[in-house]
Amino acid sequence: MNLASYIDHTLLNPATTEADIKKLCEEAIAYSFAAVCVPPNRVAAAKSFLKGSSIALATVVGFPNGYHSTAVKLFEAEEALKYGATEIDMVINWGALKEGKDQEILEELFSFTALCIEYEAVLKVIVESGMLTQEELERVIGLCAEANVDFVKTSTGFAAKGADLEAVKTMRRLLPEHIQIKASGGIRDRSSAEAYIAAGASRIGTSNGVIIVEG
Repeated sequence: MNLASYIDHTLLNPATTEADIKKLCEEAIAYSFAAVCVPPNRVAAAKSFLKGSSIALATVVGFPNGYHSTAVKLFEAEEALKYGATEIDMVINWGALKEGKDQEILEELFSFTALCIEYEAVLKVIVESGMLTQEELERVIGLCAEANVDFVKTSTGFAAKGADLEAVKTMRRLLPEHIQIKASGGIRDRSSAEAYIAAGASRIGTSNGVIIVEG
């Protein structure tokens, strides 16, 4: 298995410097990772460091709690897209999901699918699965399917619980085949990455990409 092609090489530490981003991008190019995932304020720098490569450039929106207004999230996403992001990892308002405000979440998802279509970008929706009940997880999977997002992503990696194999299996069982899954949050070794891929993930978000591919 070519694990590198599944990995979003990620660095979202608040103390991240431009030198850190340069190293991240150099590693992504050297190992042929699928993408780098960087903080919004580092998108322009990452774009310059990835110049001439085929590595995708992802950033996060509404991160890590998801409780920003939709207008703020859309502004943040569009700024990132203008600076060169090609993939948007957006955190849903999972507090609203717990309140049963499904229509509010669905409207936000449709707004984001429209924006990403306009910019020919990939939309990954972070549902923070570890903080949801099974019923809530199944509801939000249905909303993501209705909005026809590109990916459903398990976690930010900043909540009390990250990725979970059972959540990924549930996603793969309920999502249409064309909607992909990104597992992230606590995936630190090769065996874990392979297990998530076997469960249905087609991307692995991790800050341990080099360690994973080197085994």
